[in-house]
Parts: sequence; structure tokens; C-alpha cells
Amino acid sequence: MSETLIDVHDLSAGYGGIPVVRNLSISVRAGEVVALLGPNGAGKTTTLLTLSGILQPISGRVDVLGETVSGVKPEKVARRGLSHVAEDRSLFFDLSVKENLRLGLRGDRNERAASMEVALDLFPALAPLVDRRAGLLSGGEQQMLAMARGLASRPRVLLVDEMSLGLAPIIVERMLPIVRRIADETGAGILMVEQHVGLALSVADRGYVLAHGELAMEGTSAELRSNRRLVEESYLGGI
Repeated sequence: MSETLIDVHDLSAGYGGIPVVRNLSISVRAGEVVALLGPNGAGKTTTLLTLSGILQPISGRVDVLGETVSGVKPEKVARRGLSHVAEDRSLFFDLSVKENLRLGLRGDRNERAASMEVALDLFPALAPLVDRRAGLLSGGEQQMLAMARGLASRPRVLLVDEMSLGLAPIIVERMLPIVRRIADETGAGILMVEQHVGLALSVADRGYVLAHGELAMEGTSAELRSNRRLVEESYLGGI
């Protein structure tokens, strides 16, 4: 069995001591894509922020790459090998595509060059745009850049928050298979928050469904697709 890269047990997390997520237990293994599903306000983004060390757990245990994130600064969690592609993309719009990518690079000159090559190989549409300012890119191109920059650090764990936000469905259909390819080719463990349930489950190995801050369902992608009605009920508050 592949190495467990994310191991969460009985997590409660939130803001100002008030939990948004309660008693959550999830895991992600190397080379695996796991979808974290649920309606707005269910606690998906809160979970990712806690995994990356931006939020501290109220209770429970959160291990990333075999070490706790409790009391650890986000930059140290990132140095361990975690990359977080945030919902707002967090690009520097006045910098070029190349300059944005360089911000994510690590290692010596050769390693940085190799990482840049891998990022552009996964997102070839960015190659002719490397000198264009990020603020002049389309929404889809900006999302590609955010993903490519997240990969430039060669992460072992990749968190992706709402990759499809603001994008046309046809663009989402083109980008989601890249998530599968990243896991298969790099061995990274990927936890993906996504509103497009069917598309997410088409590339994920497993999934968790949150409702009202708690785990409502979990299973393989095939199992969740076969219970699509129950998944949809969780979005409508039926679970």
C-alpha cells in the first residue's frame, strides 16, 4: 500500500475557537487523488487551511508527511513538501507568467530548471505566454498558472481549492484530467475541493462528502457515483 501523506483524525477546526469542521477523519496516500465534496459552508476550505498550517486545529490530530502541523508555521509545512493552490489563485498580476512560476521554484539551478520544464509540460498552453503579465491572462490561463506554480516546488502533497471556480465547464473538463496526470506521474497525493461532483469523481480515486461541518459520506469514486442521489442530497441539506 502507498505511503499515507495526509492523516487526519477527529479534527475540529474553525475560527475564533468556534468549530466549522467537527470530528473529521480523512487520509490521502501517495499517487492518489481524493475529492473533498460538499456545499458551500460545509468546511472544505477550512480543512485545507488547517492542513497547510494557516489555521490551527481546535482539537484532533493532523499529520502531513508524517509530522504534525499543530503549532507549525505554514512556510515550514510548505518546506516539508506541501503546496496549496488557493481558491483565489494568489497570483501576482503585475508579474509575468515566468516570474510567477519562478516564485514557486526550489533547489539549485538545475533543479529549478527541471521543475520549470515539468510545470510547462503539464500546462503547455502557458509556454507561449511566459512573458505575458498574469493580469492579462484569461480565467482559465490564470488557473493553469496557479496550478503550475503550485507544482514548481515539486510537492509531495498538493491541495487544490475550487480549481473550477469562475471557469466555463468546457475548461474544467480539460483541466481536471491534468490533476490525475500529476498524481500518476509525480506520485504526489492530491486533495481536491471541487463543486463539479461528477467531473471530480471521474478523476479521483476516493471521495469524502462534508455536510454541516461533518463527514456525511465516504467511499471510492465508483461507490459515490453509484450513490449520486445521496451525494446530491448532502448538497441540499438532506443528510
